[in-house]
Amino acid sequence: MSLDLTILKIASPTIDSERGHRFRVRAAYWIASLSMFSLLGYGLDYYLSNDEQRALSPKHALLKSGGTIGVTLGILGFFLFLVVYLYPVRMRWTWLSRQGSSRHWLDFHILLGLVTPLIITFHSSLRFHGIAGMAYWMMVLVAFSGVAGRYIYAQIPRTLNYAEMTFKDGQQQIAELARRIKCLGVLWEDEVDGLLRLPDLGQGEGISWASALWKMLAFDLTFPFRMWRFKKKILWRCSQMRLGRNPSFPVTLSISLVREQALLSKKVFLLSKSQQMCRLWHLIHRPFSYAFAVLALLHVVLMVVFGYY
Repeated sequence: MSLDLTILKIASPTIDSERGHRFRVRAAYWIASLSMFSLLGYGLDYYLSNDEQRALSPKHALLKSGGTIGVTLGILGFFLFLVVYLYPVRMRWTWLSRQGSSRHWLDFHILLGLVTPLIITFHSSLRFHGIAGMAYWMMVLVAFSGVAGRYIYAQIPRTLNYAEMTFKDGQQQIAELARRIKCLGVLWEDEVDGLLRLPDLGQGEGISWASALWKMLAFDLTFPFRMWRFKKKILWRCSQMRLGRNPSFPVTLSISLVREQALLSKKVFLLSKSQQMCRLWHLIHRPFSYAFAVLALLHVVLMVVFGYY
């Protein structure tokens, strides 16, 4: 009786307040992807041709950097980069910091940070010379740096309101997840540890940054396979106990809780190293992004003053 009540309590539905935001982000990614692939399909033969062939192409007046489409992409890319730089400005502008959620801003900051370099790539028509070329490769470096920073940022465990967890908070959350898994009565804690090879939380402080980064990558690359193996194990266990078709027994919830516990254990294990790497990343990322902004602005000023050629 008590077990059934516990399961019903755990399985009670919760309101997903982020569903609308996730839909908007995914829709934006789809729109951007379809637009980029459409442009690539239209201009692929032009972009792969040499200078002599381009000059004779009927698409030259449209797709060259100073062409109708090229200039439009350049203007669009410039204004999107202004929007990208609103995110760091938001951290220092009190009024803007109150507008929306920091996490929502970050998601669109990342989206634009990935899409805008692609727009600028088509604007350049794959020709990178002079100040524009320097700005372009600096932009690529900043984009890759942003991807790395987002990955490191995602390694820091957070509470429901997206504040950073402390090591103690993380331990308590892991213990609570272990208790909930145990209440389901399908797998015991030592079985979960053996199947997923969860890290020992007490050993995270003594490893180097390089070792911590390697463990992050190795865990994330192998985790889907280990979860697949775990899912097979738990489904087999349920079939043996004849619980797989019992609607009051949430098999899917059991798997979800174990997945959450494993990911949280990894993040708590590397918490201090992730925080240190995140601070170091900021020191590296900001100078490159500011250098790119100066070069891009200089390129725009020169093009406005001397015209599009």
